[in-house]
Amino acid sequence: MVKNSWISVILENRGSVEFQVFSFTNKIRRLTLHLKLHKKDYLSQRGLRTILGKRQRLLAYLSKKNRVRYKELIGQLDIRE
Repeated sequence: MVKNSWISVILENRGSVEFQVFSFTNKIRRLTLHLKLHKKDYLSQRGLRTILGKRQRLLAYLSKKNRVRYKELIGQLDIRE
């Protein structure tokens, strides 16, 4: 999944875009597992869509500002562009 050394670098700067995307990705994965068990949990579905939108906006910002960091983050977190 994600390399430990890379995580330690991100955790040093908790306000960075990379940390925020990393945090949202973990929340998304956790909510996805929850929704596989509880299919009718509509409030969690709404929360998942909200977090997905926030992560998408952060990734769009990062791709505009620094394309190299964006590509590296996408590769490390194993998410689609």
